[in-house]
Amino acid sequence: MAISTVLIANRGEIAVRIARVARDLGIKSIAVYSEADAGALHTVVADEAYALPGNSAGETYMNVPALLDIAVRAGADAVHPGYGFLSENSEFARTVIGAGLTWIGPSPEAIDLLGDKIAARRVAEEVGAPLAPGTSDPIDDWQEARTFAEEHGLPIAIKAAYGGGGRGLKVVDDLEAIEGAFNSAGREAMEAFGRAECYVEKFLTKPRHVEAQVLADNHGNVVVVGTRDCSTQRRFQKLIEEAPAPFLTDEQRASLISGARDICARSGYTGAGTVEFIVSEDGTISFLEVNTRVQVEHPVTEAVTGVDIIAEQFRIAAGEPLSITEDPAAHGHAFEFRINAEDILNGFAPCPGTVVSFEPPTGPGIRVDAAVRSGSIVPPYYDSLIAKLVVWGPTREVAITRARQALKEFEITGVRTVLPFHRDMLDNPVLAADGESFGVYTDWVDQNWRAPALAGGDHVEAIYSKRQTMAIEIDGKLHTLGLPVELLAAASSAGGAAPAGQDAGGGNGAAGEGAVSSPYEGNLIAWDVEDGAEVVQGQEIATIEAMKMESKIKAPASGTLKIEVEAGQRVNPDTVIATIG
Repeated sequence: MAISTVLIANRGEIAVRIARVARDLGIKSIAVYSEADAGALHTVVADEAYALPGNSAGETYMNVPALLDIAVRAGADAVHPGYGFLSENSEFARTVIGAGLTWIGPSPEAIDLLGDKIAARRVAEEVGAPLAPGTSDPIDDWQEARTFAEEHGLPIAIKAAYGGGGRGLKVVDDLEAIEGAFNSAGREAMEAFGRAECYVEKFLTKPRHVEAQVLADNHGNVVVVGTRDCSTQRRFQKLIEEAPAPFLTDEQRASLISGARDICARSGYTGAGTVEFIVSEDGTISFLEVNTRVQVEHPVTEAVTGVDIIAEQFRIAAGEPLSITEDPAAHGHAFEFRINAEDILNGFAPCPGTVVSFEPPTGPGIRVDAAVRSGSIVPPYYDSLIAKLVVWGPTREVAITRARQALKEFEITGVRTVLPFHRDMLDNPVLAADGESFGVYTDWVDQNWRAPALAGGDHVEAIYSKRQTMAIEIDGKLHTLGLPVELLAAASSAGGAAPAGQDAGGGNGAAGEGAVSSPYEGNLIAWDVEDGAEVVQGQEIATIEAMKMESKIKAPASGTLKIEVEAGQRVNPDTVIATIG
């Protein structure tokens, strides 16, 4: 069946990516957009764009009737869900198919089977994949998680059965923290995926996250395109990925690839999918889950294999065989850096706002998949990913060298991003290993990473200071200086005021000593302490959610807490949610 027009039921960089591939294949692309995304890059790249009234994910990109109505009005004959949102929702897939449209993804039955982490564990058991101890069925309350922990020991991982991307995943190493973690995992999963069921498994310490990219068609071909290491994470959301996964033995690599292939073959899987494993520090491999969609990190595998994974998705959905029938060999090495609008100095807090300038790097082996450009708005309603930098080199060492330069050239102003984190990690021996070792594991960043101080003892906030580059010739040799714009402004005006429109780099808008505010715009989910309670500086006092992630607000001082804003309200950095006196 030929596909002529595709509705892209998504936003951001993946919607841009799908629209570009569709154009390559001669397929018309239809974008959708929320009110906050009007004029976003994906709406410009696609051939047509239709409005979804509202802003929340439920009102817009997860609004099935609205999406199907647009598909009919636009004359689409296929739907590509991208990743996130409804991409792993079997009922959406059934609705699309029931409307006579081609679903670009695995069958609803495969989504049900493998998207349910508990059912996927059973499949892994059937094909002999190694597994960590875990519950066979979803648990009903946090006390069951505590019982499991008492039997198998700590730490444990509480996971949403229908989660992914780190949402609905909590690792607990204290019995007293299990209740709160269980409730938080359920809330995150409900917000992101519409299902709150959770299960528990033993968490293996210092695990690497290694995964296999699979493509399977309706003609019996199941191809493992390659492996990836995705161990550099914060709060179990990936930040840096590389392909192929380094520092594995031949036996480990063969086990990963055969396990991934067997799980997908046994499940009758078709489409693009990822089988994820953890590799413990003692070398033990344990099946983790199957992502029944295209992954954020798919370009890093494309960079080393030359396989266009999105194009293969279109081929499979159209009933065509894969363009490859054997596992491709990897050529060279590649890294992918997720560029999130987040403040690394404030616990990776989301940073919605306006991108004043977006200047990506250039050079051999460089690819940038972006959702924004200069002047784009990063809304607070969705996840924080705004771009992906992929860097290829003939060896891992060359790829690291190229990546250092690319990250140095990459400049984004107006919103804070994780670029300083990436630059720092590439100078850390745990990642830039000597070819014999690999020190990163899935919670290494959470436990060990600290924002770097700049040379000369500058305050760490200077990482985000906007600088103007100047070239100065001294004795016939060119020198390049990066000077803070504030310094230049002070030198050029008597008042020392910053230039109009200058980004101050964010900050807490709450006025007054003892005032408590949110570090970013979001939903105040819950108060962790009662009104009138005595709190100490640094104590976690409230939970806030934005860009589909929960984080904690800590007391800026010690004293008596007076709550000003009740849970359930939307707040921003200018809102005083409490005072401490």
